[in-house]
Parts: sequence; C-alpha cells; structure tokens
Amino acid sequence: MRPPLDDTALDIAFREARTHYGFRDVTIDEATLRRLYDLLKWGPTSMNSQPARYVFVTSLAGKSRLLPALSEGNRDKAREAAATVIVATDTRFYEHLPSQFPDSPNARARFADDPARAADTAWRNATLQGGYLIVAARMLGLDVGPMSGFDRFMVDEEFFPDGRYQSNFLVNLGEGDPASLRPRGPRLAFDEVAEVV
Repeated sequence: MRPPLDDTALDIAFREARTHYGFRDVTIDEATLRRLYDLLKWGPTSMNSQPARYVFVTSLAGKSRLLPALSEGNRDKAREAAATVIVATDTRFYEHLPSQFPDSPNARARFADDPARAADTAWRNATLQGGYLIVAARMLGLDVGPMSGFDRFMVDEEFFPDGRYQSNFLVNLGEGDPASLRPRGPRLAFDEVAEVV
C-alpha cells in the first residue's frame, strides 16, 4: 500500500471542504478549467465509459441563459460564481468505447442494443465523474458549491437541444465568500451507515 496523503491534502479534499453559497468577484481563466478537466478525467468509470459532459458557464451571456432555469434560491449563487458547471450525461457515450475500451470489441454494441442498460450506466458514471470534478476543483484551490435546484428540462432545452446530453447537476466554482458559509452539518457515524461482512 502507498502511504496516505498528508493531513493538509485530506483537509482540502474532505475534512475542511465546504459547500459555498456565495462567491467573491474573482474570475477563473480557461487554462484553469482545462487543468481541472485534465485532473478529473483520470477518475475511474465503468469500462472507461466517461459519459460525463461539462459546460462551463462563465460569461454574462451564458449565465443569462442558465439563470432562468435555476430555483430562486440558487440564482444569486450562480450569478456570483466565476463558473457554473453543467454536469451532463452523454446518452450515447458508448460510441467512444471502441477507442476508450478496446479490450472489449463488442462493448459498443452491448450498450447500443440495450438502451436501459446504457441509460443506467451513463447516469451512474456521469454522477461519479461530477464527484471527481468537485474533489479535483478543491485540490486546485477552487471553492465549490454543488446544486440540484434547477429545472433540468429547461437546461436541456437551452444547452442540449438535440437531446443527446442530459443535465445531471450543477457545480458553482470560484473563490468562496467565507461570510456565506453555513454552520457545518453533522455526519452519520460509520456504524449507522456501514457494515463489514
């Protein structure tokens, strides 16, 4: 086994990580967003399927398209954040399997011929990749505020009108305003949620 990361890294990624509800007026350049993707892409997915797709909404024009789909309580958060990422699912992710999972020559057909299996695999793994995005952003020094309060159908109509991609959840990125933090909620204990068999 490798030695564990030091406490500073563990604090950044998890123990001291917080959901930010407000952000300072600081921008994120495209190079940082590319660096973020270049880190999160290494997180494992089933059959290396990589079904997540990302829209980094940073411009005023982009935000004006996104904000109407958000619940009232989420609009200011997204307006203030340097970027709001739409984490979406590619419903035809399997088209990339011949190059991304060449060990299984029939991988593409397995999903193309079974829409229910494809949808289940895509949703699960795109959600997992969204989690990687959150942790990777924190490791790069960004503050994060994931959100689910939005009209998915409005977002899909506005950003993915051909129907291939489907929005899953949103993640605000930027420099968080410490004044926006709420008291940290408790976490369930190991014995409440887990067992070793």
